[in-house]
Amino acid sequence: MPRRLPSFDDPAPILTRRLIQLFAGLFLYGIAIALIVRAELGVSPWDVLTQGIAKHTGLSFGVITVLVSGVVLLIWIPLRQRLGFGTVMNALLVGPSADVGLWLIPQGLDLWVRMLLLPAGIVVLAIATGLYIGAHFGPGPRDGLMTGLHRVTGWRIWIVRTGIELTVLTAGWLLGGNVGIGTVLFAATIGPLCGWTIPLFAIRRAPADWRETSATAAATAAPTTP
Repeated sequence: MPRRLPSFDDPAPILTRRLIQLFAGLFLYGIAIALIVRAELGVSPWDVLTQGIAKHTGLSFGVITVLVSGVVLLIWIPLRQRLGFGTVMNALLVGPSADVGLWLIPQGLDLWVRMLLLPAGIVVLAIATGLYIGAHFGPGPRDGLMTGLHRVTGWRIWIVRTGIELTVLTAGWLLGGNVGIGTVLFAATIGPLCGWTIPLFAIRRAPADWRETSATAAATAAPTTP
């Protein structure tokens, strides 16, 4: 059977919940990034890269996040990864949401405040990840890169993920991104936290063939035509 793309074929109540959960998750994802950035104690590997590029271009954090997502999606082409609605929305909305968060949260906060922002940002990001992945509209650009490389190379997921994140972390650090204790804390905790939030927020969808089943049942009940 061919792998189905995330679809809009669910009944209206389930589809409505999926859409709300998707957009809430993507908005919170950007806010979580802003919390971690404003903690100024080190950010996630991809955000280290974003900060490094920002230092050399003058573009906003959010704009660079969108541009990097676009580049990652181009890498999907040779990997033959298939876009979902959530993939596109992730690429377009997380960056602006992060800019909103950075606008709302001031720089140069006291150390004790920043020490609270860091774990808060990591927890919010894990919740956001569970929400948007649990909506079943497709992976984000970076997650799709990981799964695509895993499928093409046959390497284990953890090896692929570690390789990707070490690459972007090194590039971002060389460009001047903020590597610190927050980077280590993020790497150590985000996996277990997402392992809890993704099942927690996963929406139980209708069977993929619910429409076909309904149509078959209706045809069976109706008289056959000569």
